[in-house]
Amino acid sequence: MLKIESKLPAQGVTIFSVMSAMAQRLNALNLSQGFPDFSAPPALLEALAKAAADGFNQYAPGDGLLNLREQLATTFLQRDQLMIDPMTEITITPGATIGIFSAIQALVHAGDEVIIFDPSYDSYAPSVKLAGGQPVHIPLQTPDFQVDWETVKNAISSKTRMVIVNTPHNPTGAIWSKQDWLQLIDLIQNTNIAVLSDEVYEHLVYDGQRHYSALSFPELRERSFVVGSFGKTFHVTGWKTGYCIAPPTLMTVFRQVYQFTNFCGVTPVQMALANFMASHPEHIAELPAFYQAKRDLFNSGLKNSRFQFIPSPGTYFQNLDYSAIRPDLDDSAMCQYLAEQHGIVAIPVSVFYQQPPEDLRLIRFCFAKKDETLRRAGEILSRV
Repeated sequence: MLKIESKLPAQGVTIFSVMSAMAQRLNALNLSQGFPDFSAPPALLEALAKAAADGFNQYAPGDGLLNLREQLATTFLQRDQLMIDPMTEITITPGATIGIFSAIQALVHAGDEVIIFDPSYDSYAPSVKLAGGQPVHIPLQTPDFQVDWETVKNAISSKTRMVIVNTPHNPTGAIWSKQDWLQLIDLIQNTNIAVLSDEVYEHLVYDGQRHYSALSFPELRERSFVVGSFGKTFHVTGWKTGYCIAPPTLMTVFRQVYQFTNFCGVTPVQMALANFMASHPEHIAELPAFYQAKRDLFNSGLKNSRFQFIPSPGTYFQNLDYSAIRPDLDDSAMCQYLAEQHGIVAIPVSVFYQQPPEDLRLIRFCFAKKDETLRRAGEILSRV
């Protein structure tokens, strides 16, 4: 009889699968999982068809098509005035999650500790555990989900190998300020601690705020991995294409791991993205206004509701506080109630915590949806 011992014995099906299945079963409006319900730019879809027709259907280089890496380097140069070498500092990956996984596997050894800020994306801690490391969860301070730097200082030990940052932050939309980065630099600059910065929502920042990348700080350039997502930026989450940027020393160990987790990304997708970025530079520039309008449309539909909220500073998620409506329900029960009784599906924020606060009454909605979807959502939520 085969004996099986799971490496992740407590890991079940993700909440995203659970809630999407519930939405399908109940025929409910699905604002849970983070993907658009509108089409990608027509020119991008045409570029994919052309790439396939032109024969770009075999393996791409393991590090990614050079023209896509060059376009990404141009984006960082124009936005942050950063010079990034496409050959030695950029790897194209099939989605951001595998980039996060590979970076963690590359540096974290058995017994190492990795600081994770909760609420956090659900791949971080399992990836650390699979490397034999120990996640150290630090809760962000509500209601603005800011970092308690004294707690971080006290959590750092001789075993700390990495700090994982997520800005703009999923699921809260919080954005790291320049001062946040300077605080981190002050704590780790004389240590052997690396930074893994998850910046998949880098272009989705609102109300005139600025996104600061880990790469923007010279003190962090030599110790940071930055992971991003073309899927989030170009409304094609199903294309599963992301990237990792790191200095050559870190990129070398990253690629050593990555080559055995996934040989390469999808070739015609990479070609299509590269050609679209070259011919449509306005797309990225227009993203903040595009998504801020959707955020504001969704929030305006709640003006007659009993939900409370702080407009999301970034990402395409909006958290709603329902404590004035059903404080007797935890957030998982509230999401089930909304799905079954009102036909709308959200994500409970508690699932992003190792140990959620007992009084947490927040649920997350995705506003990367058609305007009619957002108007319908506002009508439903105003009746709750």
